Order: sequence, then C-alpha cells, then structure tokens
Amino acid sequence: MTVLLGCIADDFTGATDLANILVRGGMRTVQTIGVPTAGTDLPACDALVVALKSRTIPAADAVAQSLAALAWLQAHGARQFFFKVCSTFDSTDAGNIGPVADALLEALGERIAVVCPAYPANRRTVFQGHLFVGEVLLSDSPMRNHPLTPMTDASLVRVLGRQSRHPVGLLPWSAVSAGGPAIEQALAALVAQGARHAVADAVRDEDLFTLGAACRQRRLLTGGAGLALGLPQNFRAAGLLPERADSDPPLCVGGGAAVLAGSCSEATRSQVAEMASRQPSVLIDPLAGGTPVELAASALRQASGALGRGETVLFYSSADPATIAKVQSRLGQEQAATLVEQTFAELAKGLLAQQVRRLIVAGGETSGAVVAALGVQALAIGPQIDPGVPWTRVLGEQPLLLALKSGNFGRPDFFSRALEMLR
Repeated sequence: MTVLLGCIADDFTGATDLANILVRGGMRTVQTIGVPTAGTDLPACDALVVALKSRTIPAADAVAQSLAALAWLQAHGARQFFFKVCSTFDSTDAGNIGPVADALLEALGERIAVVCPAYPANRRTVFQGHLFVGEVLLSDSPMRNHPLTPMTDASLVRVLGRQSRHPVGLLPWSAVSAGGPAIEQALAALVAQGARHAVADAVRDEDLFTLGAACRQRRLLTGGAGLALGLPQNFRAAGLLPERADSDPPLCVGGGAAVLAGSCSEATRSQVAEMASRQPSVLIDPLAGGTPVELAASALRQASGALGRGETVLFYSSADPATIAKVQSRLGQEQAATLVEQTFAELAKGLLAQQVRRLIVAGGETSGAVVAALGVQALAIGPQIDPGVPWTRVLGEQPLLLALKSGNFGRPDFFSRALEMLR
C-alpha cells in the first residue's frame, strides 16, 4: 500500500474529525486504531490516519507512540505528514503537543512547521496567535474548567512555547490573508529568527485553504482538522489524486443502538439533557462504589428492559464542574478518570454481547477506551453527522457502526439526528 498523506492524531475523535475532512475532499481515507501490526490488511487509500490515545499520557510515551506511527506511515510511502491536535489545543504546560511536534519536526528534518488549530465551521478561530471559541477567548470558554487539560491561556504562542524546546513564532493574519508568497516570506523571516513552529492565524475557511496551498511542499503540518481542508487539492493539482466524489461505506447494519457519553463538556451536557428528556437513560456515578465491571453490570441491569424492547439507551457520566470537583476530591483526578473510562469500556463489551451494533460515543478519552475494549483495528469513514463528526464502519468481520464525537462538538440534538440517519 502506498499513501499520499500520513496523519497522526492524539485522540480517536480527533482522528475521525480529520478523516471526515479528507473524505469530503475526495481522498479515500482509512483510520487505524493505534499503529497497525505487521500483516494488518487495510484497503487501498489515499490517506491514512493513525489514531493514538496520547493526548494526556506521559509526554515521553506520547513521543514514542507518535514516532512509531511516523515510521509506519513513512514505510507506506506517505509524502506529507499531519499531526492532528484538538481544535481547543487541549494540553498542559508539560505537553503533549510541544514534545510530539518537536520530535516529528526533528525526525523529518524540517526547519519549521505551521501550527493552526482553527476550525471556523466549529467556531474555532485564531487571531494574533490567540485562540477563540465562538466569540470568547479560549481562556474564557468552558475549556478553562476541563478536568484534565484546563486551558487558562488563549495565546498559543505562549502555550506552545512553554511545551516546546524550540522558539515559537507567529504567522499573522496580515500575511495569511495576503496569500502564498506573503506566507512564504513570513515563514522565511521566522526561520531566520530561529523559530521552529509558526502559529498561524485563521479566521475563515479561505485562510485554511490558503495555508494548505502554501504548505504543499512542507512535509509536516500541526493543527486541527480544519488545516487539512486544502490538502486534497494540492495532491490533485500535482496529478496524484483523481477527481472523486465522496464515497461513503454502507451503513445498513442491524442490531440495537446506544449512546455512551463520558465527556463533561458544555456541548455534551446539553446533548445529554436533550436525549434524556425523551429516551431511557442511566447515570454512571463514579461515587456509587464498585469496580468498573460492577458499575457496568449495574448499568446494564437498569437498562435491560429498554434494551429488550429495542429502545436506544443513553448511558452517561457527564456532569457539571462542581460535581466533577467533588468526584475528583474524593477519588483523585487520575483515579476518577480511569474508573469512568474503564466502566464505559466494560459497558461497551456488554452492549455488544446484547447485539447492540450502533454506538455513539461522546468524549475523546471515552472513545479511546471503548474502541480499545472492542478490539477495533480500523475504520471506514461514512457520512457526516455534524462538522467534525462522521459515522464510521468498523473494518472486519463483525458488523459495527461507531460515531466518535469530540466532547465539544455537535448541536444539542446531535444524538437524535445521528440515530435518525440510520433509519
């Protein structure tokens, strides 16, 4: 297999977000769960997205996994590489975006790489190096209360500068909006100043297309899925990618459906409230006591009647910041997160045993735990539900559909509309 674009994503929902962009741009795209093992059989494709669960693990482990993914993608002929990070730049001062971006930059021998998490379709924009969520700075958004990666600084130059071993510069909107030659001139100036990462402003989709075109000869880009908008056209213009309409895999899979919501983001909480008002729901309470196996078994017992009647059941641990603080004070941050993730992993296995074959999973960490528990190795990307979130079909013998949703994405009725697409 030889691919054009090799992508490394630091979580599973971000990987599907990126894959969705590439499919809509006419690239046949496959998403793998982790670095494929020798002998893994994958269909022919133009882009490969290796989904890692590396966003919040120790930085050294994130670097090692990312370099392994890079080596695998290089062995399969990738010409350009994309390090996919969250559009809200989820990280701490210890990493992991900076350490991984440094390692990839050095492994590829690149002098400088553009960094841009902007995604206007999902109301993420960057101006003067500051990340905005809707109309407010990142530091004033609900992300300031994230239980694992609280984002209290909106300046990406500062945030990345605290994580990277190398100087970080700004590629301002005045250069981006002026087009390719101005971008190249600005990047050359940053290189002369010693910068290795260039945080790029982008406030419109047009800016992302412009950045993509300007980076056609650069081997590494770091950013959110929006930065990939212009990449398919680069390969097409070079005669490497044919004109191709979107090709969605069939979604006609029988069996029951369930929603697993582990994210505590404001968007997911509103989606949980909307669905809980109309469908059977079960709260996963980490303070209820018990192991993940016991908590999952209890949840399945509570839902047994509804599942038996063929109803869609919502299982959720989503909670407001005050409740999260209470849980973390009792259990500790790491133990609380692990308990919830492992409970959803056990719950997913139990649902699969009960012939549930359509799962919506909300939250990057929750999605990672679920796909690992189910032994998923690769995904084909299907139709888009909301910007950044497609349905996917698990590649393999067992029929299974997954919608892996970043906690921050989707309108309040996301769960209902996703299920309606399958009817």
